[in-house]
Amino acid sequence: MTPRFKIGQQFIKQGRKRRDVETISDILTTTNSAGEVVKIRYAATHEFLGQIITDYDVIETTIARGLISNATSE
Repeated sequence: MTPRFKIGQQFIKQGRKRRDVETISDILTTTNSAGEVVKIRYAATHEFLGQIITDYDVIETTIARGLISNATSE
């Protein structure tokens, strides 16, 4: 299992009043006792009132939906 998106990729979360541009800041992997990757999550950051807010539990689907909507809205 390999990460689908790279650090630095930008997206917009769907279904929110605020439409902040989020940036992937880290890729978090969970492994089992055999060393196999069983889960991949992303850490994403955005700025709010001058502070950097980080969400450490962003899934690939959220990022993919944000990328698709960005392509159609421009």
